[in-house]
Amino acid sequence: MLIADTILIILLVGIDQWIKYAVVANIPLGGEQSFIPGIVSLTHLRNNGAAWSILQGQMWFFAVIAVVALGIMGYFFWQYRHRGDHWPEELGLALMMAGTIGNFIDRLMQGYVVDMFQLNFINFPIFNFADSCLTVGVIFIAIGVFLADRREAH
Repeated sequence: MLIADTILIILLVGIDQWIKYAVVANIPLGGEQSFIPGIVSLTHLRNNGAAWSILQGQMWFFAVIAVVALGIMGYFFWQYRHRGDHWPEELGLALMMAGTIGNFIDRLMQGYVVDMFQLNFINFPIFNFADSCLTVGVIFIAIGVFLADRREAH
């Protein structure tokens, strides 16, 4: 599974960076383009903070957090590498690592993260593919913890 997960991480980081490149190349900063009418628009934004633009301009903080988080996730990733009963946690960690790396690349190379997905049907912060990987990764880890608790109960 380790090789498959590594390939998945590389693929997801590549998708993230490709989407960001395409948005920067085709939508002016602050511009918006309908993607799925009434549901999702692509809006080119720069975010030098975290979710909801908190901690604006704290580049050093995000760099330290990313490196520490990747180290912790890598440790657990290594621990789960041969344990098939923990596949949700392993997949969740791979998604979270991909999301962390994708946004970390932006911060290192540009000093900000490119965000683009705007949900038109709800007032929600604009986000990117890496953010989605992080969110889905957390969901998979929560599922894995739930399933592990159920296995222990039986």
